[in-house]
Amino acid sequence: MSDQVIAQATRSINVGSKSFAAAARLFDEHTRQSAVMLYAWCRHCDDVIDGQVLGHGQLEGDRSSGEERLAILLELTERAYAGELMQDPAFAAFQQVVQRHGIPPKYPLEHLAGFRMDVQGYRYQTLDDTLLYCYRVAGVVGLMMAQVMGAESEATLDRACDLGLAFQLTNIARDIVEDAQIGRVYLPADWLEEVGIPPDEIALAHHRPALALLAARLVDLAEPYYQSASQGLRDLPWRSAWSIATAHGVYRQIGIEVKALGAAAWDERVSTSRAQKLQFLAGGALLALASRRMPFRPRPSALWERPR
Repeated sequence: MSDQVIAQATRSINVGSKSFAAAARLFDEHTRQSAVMLYAWCRHCDDVIDGQVLGHGQLEGDRSSGEERLAILLELTERAYAGELMQDPAFAAFQQVVQRHGIPPKYPLEHLAGFRMDVQGYRYQTLDDTLLYCYRVAGVVGLMMAQVMGAESEATLDRACDLGLAFQLTNIARDIVEDAQIGRVYLPADWLEEVGIPPDEIALAHHRPALALLAARLVDLAEPYYQSASQGLRDLPWRSAWSIATAHGVYRQIGIEVKALGAAAWDERVSTSRAQKLQFLAGGALLALASRRMPFRPRPSALWERPR
């Protein structure tokens, strides 16, 4: 494995997501390398579609020729699976991860299908439409990360997918206004109609009180997915369970703060402080330990089912 590939992937995660970078340090070395390289591919694809640099500059990003950009990503992904020598560091990293862990192509291709929804300006009429998007851009990432950590059972993979859904629902709630400013609306149109917000007016300040109600609804919707995901920790290696439990706590807290801030939630980007991250680091260790003694409960049938 090339040191250059690992170094590039590590830089990608350190700049693109400080929260995930901190959680990834808890993995054992083998798992951390794979997780970081998989993240680098996901980050790269997102950046290419949105014209960003390591997740930054969303409002200024160049989103022209999205279909062409997506076609290139699809081609490179297929070539990586075909075993070609990949020159792009993100795809070289990706190729090593999928080969090492036997990740099936349906997952990364489903992830790219989520970006196609962005490129084509998909209209989210119902909650199921929004959850499909969440599955594609985050649920399948959870599935791939679970395989990196050695998970094999369908029950554990389901819980990993649930965590991805919870993370994305939280992200949507936090970024509603910023996304709307670039023409992306992930809230179900049905919900917007209920509170009288036209889709092209989401970013307007006078809609913030009504928007806060919908953000709270998203946060509440994410909660049973967070609870379901915690059940999957028991089947992960200890250090992996600790890492995921820490990220679980950080993202869940972001949702809690978005809900608590109400109409002020978008005055500045909601994040967790260093002190809070340290708190969740300790809490994650306790949750990972407690999960070993948890009776495994059936996954709630009311939750959205991932495609098989």
